[in-house]
Amino acid sequence: MRILITGATGLIGQEIVKLCHEKGIAVNYLTTSKSKIKQEKDYQGFYWSPKTQDIDVSCFSEVDAIIHLAGATVSKRWKPDYREKIISSRIDGTKLLINALKGETHNIKQVVSASAIGVYPDSLIHYYDETFNDFDDSFLSNVVQKWEYAVDGFSKLNIIVSKVRIGLVLSNKGGALQEMVKPIKFGLGAAFGNGNQWQSWIHISDLARVFLYVLENKLSGVYNGVAPNPVTNLELTKTIAKVLGKPLFLPNIPKFFMKLVLGDMHTLLFDSQRVSSKKIEDKGFQFEAHHLQSALEDLLA
Repeated sequence: MRILITGATGLIGQEIVKLCHEKGIAVNYLTTSKSKIKQEKDYQGFYWSPKTQDIDVSCFSEVDAIIHLAGATVSKRWKPDYREKIISSRIDGTKLLINALKGETHNIKQVVSASAIGVYPDSLIHYYDETFNDFDDSFLSNVVQKWEYAVDGFSKLNIIVSKVRIGLVLSNKGGALQEMVKPIKFGLGAAFGNGNQWQSWIHISDLARVFLYVLENKLSGVYNGVAPNPVTNLELTKTIAKVLGKPLFLPNIPKFFMKLVLGDMHTLLFDSQRVSSKKIEDKGFQFEAHHLQSALEDLLA
């Protein structure tokens, strides 16, 4: 089996590539940086530029499925021009793949695209599953809705469309967890706001397994990429401190202060989304990291 991956050199992409190779799955990958192109037997790079709609169509050769992760990070201040980049990086890349496939003879049967739980409204009381569709008009929700709509275009090519709505990814190689760990290591950790906002997290190795499980079992539709037991921001902060053996004594960080520092991006820290993993579990997927403390012990030990 050979899979084409966009965003293969990112945090999640690298974990999926590692798992593919453990399973004997060969990987083609697309990159906007020609210096990152490698030509190995099971790991072959190809150039693309979503911005200019250029792509090396030989990337589709012998490929059975696509894992589509590429998109500009949302963890960067949302100035007006960068908001456009967040959206266009996702839409343009998706359109480029679809348009390129229209002119090619290929064997691609499925696309599994990244998505995000940011599509769900901020709420302390709701418990969201994949059937929820009363989305709000927040920036992140709009990004995800436009992204998922663009990905649906693959279905017109008779390709199975699957989407994984990713939660807070816990990794020891970067991402949000490492940013949370830094102040806690120096005894400067604190929860955000009242700390009651829900954080639906997932261990990065489980997330990679979800992507390949959806692909290998040809599961179509939307799946939440979150672990079974969400926690509050306060519980997350306390558990990180506990695992690191560090005290927490500072008052919670007020919302108005983080809004001054981060602008609209502060919603990443304060929005509450309690999200269900039941659908993927009902399909037979078994999480290795069910509970936060054991997940953090694995990553921070």
